[in-house]
Amino acid sequence: MDLSVTLPRVLIVSRRSVRKNKFVDFVGEYHLDLIVTHGAVPVIVPRVRGVDMLLDSFEPIHGVLLCEGEDIDPSLYEHDTSSLSLEQVEEIRRLHASDTAIDKEKDSIELKLAKLCLERNIPYLGICRGSQILNVACGGTLYQDIGTELTRKLPENQRVLHMDYDNYDGHRHLVKLVDNTPVQSWFQDSFEEGRMEILVNSYHHQGVWPTLFQTQNCQPTCFCLWSSI
Repeated sequence: MDLSVTLPRVLIVSRRSVRKNKFVDFVGEYHLDLIVTHGAVPVIVPRVRGVDMLLDSFEPIHGVLLCEGEDIDPSLYEHDTSSLSLEQVEEIRRLHASDTAIDKEKDSIELKLAKLCLERNIPYLGICRGSQILNVACGGTLYQDIGTELTRKLPENQRVLHMDYDNYDGHRHLVKLVDNTPVQSWFQDSFEEGRMEILVNSYHHQGVWPTLFQTQNCQPTCFCLWSSI
């Protein structure tokens, strides 16, 4: 029996790295496990030049999972960088050197996939960068650096540390969940004294503006997670 025909196919785009002076495409195995565990077949889309014009070749597409990667090219969401000084931009690049390198091929592929999901009501799960891609596909914008543009402007008692390089895997912070959402139903047994809050790990220095999805109607099958898993 050909399982690729009988099981749903979920596309996931690879990320580029350098190994022995050569480019290597990879996808985190935990993301592939997530797809397989839920009864689907992962289909890896390589982030190489020209693939954005070949997405029809990956049909049928039953779902899309977009996850980690570099910062999205700011020109794609027309972010006004005038609020950031040259010194601040250089400091952001220094602190987050592994993320601030732009990958235009990955941007193009993932934005086309996100828009395809919106047009055809294809189930979409966005984790970390994937949630930001969906926001941009809907016409939204991003904080280029949460710490610089948001956190430092808040009173001390309202500040949230989203990334801690000294405790990269162990750092957690509270998030408040919205009632009657999938995440609320998944974690309702974990709430303490009726408080809809959970601890999450954050590996990102960027985030969506609070106007998410106001510029375009997003389908109910689209879902985002703001933190990595």
